[in-house]
Amino acid sequence: FKGADTCEYLLSSGRFLGEKVWQPHSCMMHKYKNSEAKNCLIDKHVVFIGDSRIRQLFYSFIKLINPQVKEEGIKHGNIPFEDKSASIKVDFLWYPEVNGSMRQRIKSWTEGSVAKPHIIVVGAATWSIKIHNGSNEALAQYKINITSIAPLLEKLAISSDVYWVLQDPVYEDMLSESRKMITNEKIDAYNEAAVRILNSSSRNSKAKVKLFSVSKLIAQETIMKSADGLHLPESSRDTNAMILMNVYCNKIMKPIDGSCCQPQPPLTLIQKIAFCFFTLSIIGYFIISLIHRNNYRKNKSCTDLESGEEKKPAISAPNVSTLEMLLQCFCKLGLIMTYFYLCDRANLFMKENKFYTHSSFFIPIVYILVLGVFYTENTKETKVLNREQTDEWKGWMQLVILIYHISGASTFLPVYMHIRVLVAAYLFQTGYGHFSYFWLKGDFGVYRVCQVLFRLNFLVVVLCIVMDRPYQFYYFVPLVTVWFMIIYATLAVWPQIVQKKANGNCLWHFGLLLKLICLLTCIYFLSYSQDSFEKIFSFWPLSRCFELNGNVYEWWFRWKLDRYVVFHGMLFAFIYLALQKRQMISEGKGDPLFSNRVSSVLLFISIVSFLTYSIWASSCKNKTECNELHPSVSVVQILAFILIRNIPGYVRSVYSSFFAWFGKISLELFICQYHIWLAADTKGILVLIPGYPMFNVVVSTFIFVCVAHEISQITNDLAQIVVPKDNSTLLKRLLCIAGFFSGLHFFSAMQDQSRH
Repeated sequence: FKGADTCEYLLSSGRFLGEKVWQPHSCMMHKYKNSEAKNCLIDKHVVFIGDSRIRQLFYSFIKLINPQVKEEGIKHGNIPFEDKSASIKVDFLWYPEVNGSMRQRIKSWTEGSVAKPHIIVVGAATWSIKIHNGSNEALAQYKINITSIAPLLEKLAISSDVYWVLQDPVYEDMLSESRKMITNEKIDAYNEAAVRILNSSSRNSKAKVKLFSVSKLIAQETIMKSADGLHLPESSRDTNAMILMNVYCNKIMKPIDGSCCQPQPPLTLIQKIAFCFFTLSIIGYFIISLIHRNNYRKNKSCTDLESGEEKKPAISAPNVSTLEMLLQCFCKLGLIMTYFYLCDRANLFMKENKFYTHSSFFIPIVYILVLGVFYTENTKETKVLNREQTDEWKGWMQLVILIYHISGASTFLPVYMHIRVLVAAYLFQTGYGHFSYFWLKGDFGVYRVCQVLFRLNFLVVVLCIVMDRPYQFYYFVPLVTVWFMIIYATLAVWPQIVQKKANGNCLWHFGLLLKLICLLTCIYFLSYSQDSFEKIFSFWPLSRCFELNGNVYEWWFRWKLDRYVVFHGMLFAFIYLALQKRQMISEGKGDPLFSNRVSSVLLFISIVSFLTYSIWASSCKNKTECNELHPSVSVVQILAFILIRNIPGYVRSVYSSFFAWFGKISLELFICQYHIWLAADTKGILVLIPGYPMFNVVVSTFIFVCVAHEISQITNDLAQIVVPKDNSTLLKRLLCIAGFFSGLHFFSAMQDQSRH
């Protein structure tokens, strides 16, 4: 790895993913929309100087600003373009040879108070080869001419971006008779001369002409699709134009998925404070560990000098104090967060764009399913959705979602729709699990609420601080947090109806159903009243949590997409627990859930429903229309899966320990993938080992899973310390947490003020 100059890599190296997607070496290229291109180039003047190949690049470039432009200009003349709405001027100047005329035009920009173009793109050679029949004298004259132009270009490069486009290879078999003298051997000689002469006199790095050599690599792969053997096909020149846009605009627009040419973001005030905190934690932990270890050694080797016999030590093992455990957790967390920062904020590791192929998604799916089936064990209990089964369900869903993200399968609509069901199934389990707990236990205490909120949000809060991202960026955690609070409020509000109370009087069941109907009504109203929803979450301090890019639209969209499924989970839990209480289902080992006849009918209906949903999802043509139907129909496949998994006694009695292991750390896996498995905030892929894609995935996955598992352990340990069972101690901790968030808000406000 030669350093962090991703601009150099973008201009000089890369490869094709598939046929049309260009992947620069070590960094990610953003696909600019027309509005973004205009915002970047506002009040800018861009000039293209050269022959017909440069004219092609000129047209591809201006189509990024205005796609309606047609290639109708004079072939052998200057072509102006202006976008008055953004005050953008782009000119093509016809200078097919590097000669005195080109030199005079370039010199005019270096003299006096003449306005210099902000971007200058120059390139020419094939006309010189053609006109002079590929003679050596023409090459010698080209060297002389480019030597005279080079100092002028270097002078312009101090204040402007100057690019010299090296000549692309030709497809000699397709060239017309009048162009047969343009050979790749001649082109290489001209390119070699340009590379050797340009920047040879410049010692100032700011005064360097940038060599646009990546076009050669693109042409080598695509020139055989050329219409005449000389000019690149449209898709290739569009790629060149997009590279040019990335080189200039990434440092201005700072797109998340455009890591090429982006400088490392400066540390924020909050990040600096976090760094100091973790550093002090690491130092403090090592100091306390050394003190305890020395005390333990002294007590262990106490020898009676008179008898010569060794006495038993006063302390048999070093006691781990609460402070030491706290510092140990923060020490490990500090090291892990350093890795997070290095992976996705520092320009240390490479990043690449995703590229979807069916094989990159379905082959890993088959592989993990085989592994999951191989690790089949008997469950400890055979109830519907028992702990092992729900862990297994979370585990295989999480692994499928991870493969979906790294393979870029969101571009394939049938896969996208099925993944939406998996996300809905997580929320279904949220409704089912929390309702079951409150209904059976009747525990509405503060301790329970704080434990759940801490376990859900701890990692995300730390990442918001370290990675400088808003809370809503990790959308799934705000989603499950809000739904937990909605479930809690629904059941805790007067009258509190729990199973113990309902067993005494059946009317309480109707009271609970009435609560659920009220909840459904509220959900329905908010889902069709975007203004009301946004008003609720635009109030401070909720706005600080749920705003993304200055508004709460993203939060509304995420909430609306799975708005009914938590309610479905609560309703399913209520019906299932009622049937279980009345012994209307059989949950013995090996027994079908219902009578043989009823079980067979339900199993058949479930399989048909499951397949029907998959057929509908696979036939989706429009993502927006399918997303509108998804909240109402996703429950069909979820319920079908639950019945298929639980009706047969044998299937209910076994589970995959492989999937269950991943299920126990599913939340950590989902969040950690943002920065240490994927890259650029999930837009790309982290590259630890360049040049070996499969080996890179194996290594990065191993580290990623280990980190997620370790963070899960840290979260559990800290939950015991930060959220104690004693109410008076818990109240003090809550006051400390409130103080922490107040301080965080204060520093965040200072940070925002300094940015503006």
